[in-house]
Amino acid sequence: MIVFEYLLLIGLLICAVSVNFTRHLLPTVIIYATFGTMLSVIWLLLRAPDLAITEAAVGVGIDTILFLLALRSMRRHDGGKGGEEP
Repeated sequence: MIVFEYLLLIGLLICAVSVNFTRHLLPTVIIYATFGTMLSVIWLLLRAPDLAITEAAVGVGIDTILFLLALRSMRRHDGGKGGEEP
């Protein structure tokens, strides 16, 4: 069980660092959702189910949907580029 916890913590660190180096917006949103999912599992392992449910619902569910809707709106206004840098 401790190995699984360490793998989750390493995954959190990798997500936190990689989101800073991602140039495009869609992979950034996917990494953010992955971060939230791993954090939700960590809250469950720490026996805080209320925080785990909140993180899963808000951090992964609602935030990801809102970010994806914002990306779609940006692509409509930018002519399909999606706000990505050339």
